[in-house]
Amino acid sequence: GMSFQVNVGERLALLGPNGAGKTTLIRTLCGRTRPDSGRILLFGKSIREPNVLQELGVVPQELAIYLDLTTRQNLECFGKLHALRGKQLKERVNWALEWIGLADRANELVKNFSGGMKRRVNIACGVLHKPRILLLDEPTVGVDPQSRQRIFDMLDELHSIGTSIV
Repeated sequence: GMSFQVNVGERLALLGPNGAGKTTLIRTLCGRTRPDSGRILLFGKSIREPNVLQELGVVPQELAIYLDLTTRQNLECFGKLHALRGKQLKERVNWALEWIGLADRANELVKNFSGGMKRRVNIACGVLHKPRILLLDEPTVGVDPQSRQRIFDMLDELHSIGTSIV
């Protein structure tokens, strides 16, 4: 059992050895795994209520992007899954391409990217819809120091606009 609260704009790190339950907790928080007991509230509402999970961005440990699509196509796909359409979708995709530093590679297939570039695309897909809370499961695993710093800079920018990060 556990209990914790993350306030607006806070960062919370989940630390523990392999097998401690960090990934299971993240899966439970985003509704992919049902808890044995208790409840999960986002902004005072159960995650089972309609549209509550729209406030949540999730970046899983394993890459959750389409390698056979371009960067832009991945962003458009995930944007549409989060109900972005038309002008808003285009604006958010353009923002994300600049934010992750891959605007010049927008039309290249993701499968040809380095691990760090794929991770940045993965993170952008998780925040395209401007979630108020972002759940990240080992976002820098397997990336080089330069890519790791770029990812930390991206997260700092989200934090500066009030996104809560776990």
